[in-house]
Amino acid sequence: MEIAETILEIVRWWGLAGLVTAVAFLAVGIDRIDEDARGAYVFRPLLIPGILILWPLVLWRWWVLETGRDAWPLRHRPPRRAHLWAALTMAVLIPLIYLTALGIKQSWPDHITPIKIEPTETSG
Repeated sequence: MEIAETILEIVRWWGLAGLVTAVAFLAVGIDRIDEDARGAYVFRPLLIPGILILWPLVLWRWWVLETGRDAWPLRHRPPRRAHLWAALTMAVLIPLIYLTALGIKQSWPDHITPIKIEPTETSG
């Protein structure tokens, strides 16, 4: 049971760190990095589950935005560059997988005759 206890202890500490991060970020940080969130308090509790799980990413992103290290114009360049390659790969792989599936499709055994299933009688 030591492994299970260790895993539960890690989960507890992770959740505690996430809770501290959520309280700090939702009380102070979100107003500083997102001007659209200023004064909007109703949606903040909805962010708590995500912050509890992703708290290291929240802290890192908060630090990047606070220190001004975020290169806004370059933010979406890497994913957009990958879109072309992803589209070309899918354009080749999807028909290839489909044609391979059609080529290796099993045929119905001809020596088995279909049997009509009759409804069972229920007493009652």
